[in-house]
Amino acid sequence: MPVIVDRDPQVIATLSAMLPPGTHAVDSADRLLAWLNNRSDEYVVFLGPNVPMDEATALCDQLRITQPSTTVVIVRDVVDTEILSKAMQAGARDVVLTTDHGAVIAAVNRAQTLWVALRGPGGAAHVGQIITVFSPKGGVGKTTTSVNLALALSQGGARKVCLVDLDLAFGDVAITMQLVPAHTIEEAIGAEDQLDEAMIETLLTRHEDSLMVLAAPALPDARDRITARLVSKMLRTLKQQFDFVVVDTAPSFDEQTLQALDETDECVIVATLDVPTLKNVKVAFETLDLLSIAVDHRHLVLNRADDAVGLDNAKVEAILGVAISVPIPTAVEVAAATNAGRPIVLANADHAASRAFRDLARAVAGDDVLDPETSRNGTKKPDAERRGNRKIFRRG
Repeated sequence: MPVIVDRDPQVIATLSAMLPPGTHAVDSADRLLAWLNNRSDEYVVFLGPNVPMDEATALCDQLRITQPSTTVVIVRDVVDTEILSKAMQAGARDVVLTTDHGAVIAAVNRAQTLWVALRGPGGAAHVGQIITVFSPKGGVGKTTTSVNLALALSQGGARKVCLVDLDLAFGDVAITMQLVPAHTIEEAIGAEDQLDEAMIETLLTRHEDSLMVLAAPALPDARDRITARLVSKMLRTLKQQFDFVVVDTAPSFDEQTLQALDETDECVIVATLDVPTLKNVKVAFETLDLLSIAVDHRHLVLNRADDAVGLDNAKVEAILGVAISVPIPTAVEVAAATNAGRPIVLANADHAASRAFRDLARAVAGDDVLDPETSRNGTKKPDAERRGNRKIFRRG
């Protein structure tokens, strides 16, 4: 539905009378952005005459990037060539007079037509999930978790999955999967305003198991040139292309990781059974609470879960005050599979660790993932009937 931005109740009443029932109104740009952040079905925004022109053009420019299918209409009491020029340069699709009923209606109709053209007759574009894998401490198996989780989600080609290596200085996703990427995220530096699905497609590297990878830069010096804005635009665009976007992050709250966490739908936190790691993970949970990130959408993974070290699952949960979602057992086969460039869910689908990663995939996806007995064309092998009916999701 349309949204009006203006602080004058009379202006809002005038415009609302011309617009479809259910039109919403807010009194500031900040409130508009908060509203749009939680509602992806708004197809047109009217910026009223009490929104200063500089603020209106800045908002147009921002929404042109973050909400490209949403039309922005600037409403003025007087329209001249200077206003028209500024509006068009900022990406506004219409400029109308406050009292021009016909122009307002025509702007709504054009916006709705564009929305349908871009997002389909139902007005609903595909929207995937962003799953961010994080740990405040290195060496805990974060990348191994990210890789195996992504492969578990994409197993059998039932879902379209992209794995993003956002450990920008020391990312290991490509080498873990024995990939030699021709392109990396570094090539998108400076292209925040031009970034679209076609450009991103050229940066991705395909893995043999129907998984796409956006690799980290080859050298660590690129990290500081990759902005939080680029990360945001990249993840939001990928979310429109893929069913799941799994993000492997750096072991710190740097600006790129914070942006990924801010964009995430499900957050996986990886810990191991040692006191320093558990202390850091506890601080990480407290930080996520302070930032209100992924509240009620967090999954604690206990890697190398082996109570022989003097800590068991119950003690970990008591220390962290968080229930363990999935324990990953200690197994030399996991490291051997990683070193061989064929992660455990591919190397040995029946291994206990593989089953644990599929459990994690189910937890974050909210439904079943394919069993290893499922063939590539989505058909169950004969002996799979004993496992009951499992859903197989496909992109249309």
